[in-house]
Amino acid sequence: MKLFEAVDSPYLVPFDGTFQLDQFPNAPDDKDVDKKKNKKKLEDKVEEIYDLQRMLYAHNSFAVLLVFQAMDAAGKDSTIRHVLSGVNPAGFQISSFKQPSAEELDHDFLWRSARRLPERGRIGVFNRSYYEEVLVVRVHPEYLKGQALPHRSFLDPDDLPGLWQERYESIHDHEKHLARNGVVVVKFFLNVSPEEQRRRFIARIDEQEKNWKFSAGDVREAKLWDQYMDAYQDALRATSRSWAPWYAIPADDKPYMRLTVADIVVRTLRSLPMAYPKVSEEERRELQEHREKLAAES
Repeated sequence: MKLFEAVDSPYLVPFDGTFQLDQFPNAPDDKDVDKKKNKKKLEDKVEEIYDLQRMLYAHNSFAVLLVFQAMDAAGKDSTIRHVLSGVNPAGFQISSFKQPSAEELDHDFLWRSARRLPERGRIGVFNRSYYEEVLVVRVHPEYLKGQALPHRSFLDPDDLPGLWQERYESIHDHEKHLARNGVVVVKFFLNVSPEEQRRRFIARIDEQEKNWKFSAGDVREAKLWDQYMDAYQDALRATSRSWAPWYAIPADDKPYMRLTVADIVVRTLRSLPMAYPKVSEEERRELQEHREKLAAES
């Protein structure tokens, strides 16, 4: 079976495990920074996503899953909101994953996200995802104590590399299974710099309407930046594949970031072999008969 293949991009994470995060930029080239033009281009992309999503819904064979991961203040929420602002709510669903519940901890780590996968014909968005289990949990392995995993002593750091490798393998197999069954998985790492994150934290404090966004916990996590970058690099290396690609998108310039994400979504949807359903000649004749009856009644 032919699986979905990733669309090309300078921000496509290679599939051979050679990804180096420090070789991917946090900001675009100066020639790509034109906020007004990028905002207008984004409007055009949003309209195209609307048209393509309607076809996806009518075709009803594929589902599209967009996964967003990033450090705090990278712009996940606003990117999702701007890129998918034109999508018909009937063909779109979004799930955000925060601290797991007691029920979720009583299942394997993929269970809670598997329950929220998009149906055929729909676009699903994961704002954070099962990747938290090899990102935040890797940086905070003490969280494993609440997962009641069998046959492991997580007090021994020597056990941990094997656990992350097992989880990469589970994610790899899970995403390939989805691809074989018509779920197109596209993953975005919004690659913000620590300097830009700091500026956005300050803005959240200075601008009263943004105060609700600020959390002291975000600042504490930012101090673990190097550990998080190691976790992201290893996760993207292990799980970027042609059927479930990662894109490391520069996130310091929000209009450019949103446009880049929208362009990848558009080209992904265009690449799918889908079309509006066609009716047979017999069905056309029946439709014409119904039309004539309706016209006569008027």
